[in-house]
Amino acid sequence: MDVALIFAGGDPLPRRVVDDLPRADLVIAADSGYDTAIANEHRVDVLVGDLDSISETALPSHVIVERHPPDKDATDLELALSLVARESPSRVVVAGGSGGRLDHELAVASLLSSPRWDVFDEVDWVSGRGMAHVVRGRRLIHGDIGDLLTLIPMHGDATGITATGLRWPLDGETLVAGSSRGVSNVMESPVADIRVASGRLLAVRIPSSL
Repeated sequence: MDVALIFAGGDPLPRRVVDDLPRADLVIAADSGYDTAIANEHRVDVLVGDLDSISETALPSHVIVERHPPDKDATDLELALSLVARESPSRVVVAGGSGGRLDHELAVASLLSSPRWDVFDEVDWVSGRGMAHVVRGRRLIHGDIGDLLTLIPMHGDATGITATGLRWPLDGETLVAGSSRGVSNVMESPVADIRVASGRLLAVRIPSSL
């Protein structure tokens, strides 16, 4: 399997974001993410979560439902990621999950950067507020000249970082966890080449059009 797409809850997705979503082999909805998927004309294969936020009550027969009790130890998005991991896709894209409660949004950033998902080659997060890409080893970040690109070390320090195509390039440097040094760099090329020797980064791109 090449691509799995997970719709999460949160603010509605702008049309420009929906139009850029990749063609997926598997579409998962995490609870109210089902409403987002249907509103944007995406067929959902699996619905997962405690279903306490979904507005739909009559689901099509083709939708597989994995229902969990409300008193659980994981968010609906984490349950969706665990489900997707069983299918071993190369790339996972999470759509939505921003806006709403601040604790939920912070948890999404931490969750997507977890070493648990190293089984995926690429993990991306897209929303109306920007895009975030987990960087392990090497990632090419595509965007427009003038876009902001912030590099945040996640779950510890990130070392041996080389970043080109940016106004302030990095050459074998370290970003320490808890530091804001990597905030608000600027893309000076349509492609930024980010490499990390150890650790992981969350590369957050904010289009200049926002």
